[in-house]
Amino acid sequence: MKYIHIKRIIYSSLSLILCFSLAGFSQNPQKNISEYTFSEKTKWADEFNTSGRPDRNIWGYDLGGGGWGNNELQTYTDNIQNARVEDGFLIIEVLKNETEPTYTSARLVTKNKRDFLYGRIEVKAKLPEGRGTWPAIWTLATENNYGNNYWPDNGELDIMEHVGYDQNRVHSNIHTKAFNHVIGTNRGNNRIVDKASDDFHLYRMDWYPNLIQFFIDDQMHFELKKEEKFGWAEWPFDKPQYLLLNIAVGGNWGGQKGVDENIFPQKMEIDYVRYYELEETNP
Repeated sequence: MKYIHIKRIIYSSLSLILCFSLAGFSQNPQKNISEYTFSEKTKWADEFNTSGRPDRNIWGYDLGGGGWGNNELQTYTDNIQNARVEDGFLIIEVLKNETEPTYTSARLVTKNKRDFLYGRIEVKAKLPEGRGTWPAIWTLATENNYGNNYWPDNGELDIMEHVGYDQNRVHSNIHTKAFNHVIGTNRGNNRIVDKASDDFHLYRMDWYPNLIQFFIDDQMHFELKKEEKFGWAEWPFDKPQYLLLNIAVGGNWGGQKGVDENIFPQKMEIDYVRYYELEETNP
């Protein structure tokens, strides 16, 4: 999910504390991942056990339309009809309306609430289906630290992306200034996930200082290693990022084969979101 609409912000105190607490991690590209571990207990999580609006201590909203840099058709709202917790699940729902805007959806973000640097993020989700849907579970940089353009210079990590015209094929991607789809250098992979829209599946990212791995149902299907020659243009992933959950409609990718107007409403259901801190075994 390419994101262009952004304003430079000042870190919240939570982001500052997180940066300071992880500042001592080794940046040595040769450091083995066996020298790291993940905390056994979650640093933060949302099990979605309380009905109503999503927990405001964890989630905020990106709002508005305008295409979001991808010619998308939806307008994001903070309406409970588009994002709510019910029956133990977070529901993000796309609605087709009789009046403008034609499509409304939600884009939930943890920015300045649950930013994180390194660690394991897990999201158990059931995806929407149908031509024109474009759900994503992904991260963006909290701050504009590198280059002249927030995107792609500061990086994007796509834990899960799915386009409805290619049912059951799930993608994971990394975008940076050097590696992005606009210039044809994108790094990523995809795999078939049986019943992606009928059953819940676990989408996971393990983020180390020098390695990022992506998993579906605990099976790794893509990784990117930091090489000694990498600078920030290849690897801006040493600064905090935040999590986004959303469903787009149409757009440069999701709308490549048009939008089936008869499929709506469509939902992405989230069972839980869990974050585990990264720890060094021999600091």
